[in-house]
Amino acid sequence: MMQRRDVLLASLFAPTGMAALATAAPSPRTAAAGLATLRAWEGGGEPSDEDFWGEVGRLFPVDRALVNLNNGGVHPTAGPALLAMERHLRTTQEAPAYTLWRELAPRKEGVRQALAQMAGVDAEEIAITRNASEALEILQLGFDLEPGDQVLATDQDYPRMLETFRQRERRDGIELVTFPIPTPVEDPAEVVRRYAAHITDRTRLILVSQVVFLTGQALPVREIAALGRARGIPVLVDGAHGFAHLPERIAELDVDYYATSLHKWLAAPQGTGLLYVRRDRIPGLWPLMAAPETSSSDVRKFEEIGTHPMAPVLAIAEALDLFHTLGAKRKHERLVHLRESWLAPVLEMGRGRARCLTPRDPAWSGALATLSIDGIDPVALSGHLWKEHRIFTVAVRHGTPTAGQSAELGFEGLRVTPSVYTRPMELERLVAALQKVLQHGLPA
Repeated sequence: MMQRRDVLLASLFAPTGMAALATAAPSPRTAAAGLATLRAWEGGGEPSDEDFWGEVGRLFPVDRALVNLNNGGVHPTAGPALLAMERHLRTTQEAPAYTLWRELAPRKEGVRQALAQMAGVDAEEIAITRNASEALEILQLGFDLEPGDQVLATDQDYPRMLETFRQRERRDGIELVTFPIPTPVEDPAEVVRRYAAHITDRTRLILVSQVVFLTGQALPVREIAALGRARGIPVLVDGAHGFAHLPERIAELDVDYYATSLHKWLAAPQGTGLLYVRRDRIPGLWPLMAAPETSSSDVRKFEEIGTHPMAPVLAIAEALDLFHTLGAKRKHERLVHLRESWLAPVLEMGRGRARCLTPRDPAWSGALATLSIDGIDPVALSGHLWKEHRIFTVAVRHGTPTAGQSAELGFEGLRVTPSVYTRPMELERLVAALQKVLQHGLPA
């Protein structure tokens, strides 16, 4: 029988009205049953098995009144993880100074172990952060650099990370060196050659994106890491769009430093991230916030951020459970299938006008694709899709796009990012809307 306290808590956490119908998370029993159904599925859950992926979609408490195709920005939290986070939040409030620090915080080690297992690395090499930016800034600000030292990046790396190095230019007198890459990349070896060509005797750090946020282009991270290692230069990998998206594990990339968000492709709660540092590299890297000298070799020194909630961190475990239920390879195949289900017909309809800035080879891409249509402003197009069709996308622009010039000097387009919960009919809505734009242009 429910007590008054249970009723009060239920009312605090329950949505009301139409919001309850549109976005209510599955109950613990429903979530458990959904996962059990997926595990027992006969036939393997192929990329086009809509019954299987329909069950997956039901585990996400999303609003189906709109079509969210910007899952590369922030991903909805998987229903089982959302339920776990709510449970841990309630536990926290029972007696925070006790429940937060003595009951919940020690359980973080289990999450660390689970993340390390997924990544194929040692748990003592994994720090849990709040996002990829925090993890990357630990790396970018954690090395001692001298005036005149150079750091190397492409001009398509994430703006916040480039700005971090620009602040070090102002503060420490270092130099940020950037260079363009082809869009899309037809020969991955060419990217490695460009990194090599820009290395000088003053290069001290290299930044590389596993997947370029603008276009979804995967880069040859393993080869670039090997290039840096051979020359004694640390290579910092921005894995924000790679982790739990592409099928490769961190161990398979053979990198020394790797940072990512877990609230993107893993579908963990917002405000969760990961930092990997190879064990023998930990002592040489300063933490972002002060840690005692006795922690010099402990990866936990990178987690010294003061009081913070444990609920999102512990709920990572449920997101991992769903990820393993789907499987990295099967998930990636489904994401590519979804991308092609809208991209292929649009490119066919827009032949001569529409082009994809993302490689379509699954070895170098996944869900995220960027579409450019001659004569159509992507900012206006994104606004039109939202206003008239309630389809949420994002416009991207790099450099100064000019007709007839190489895309590596500048491009613009519509970035579309479905995910495992996306329904085929939602992508059909996108295709129909883009067909009208190709035929008639945007409304005046």
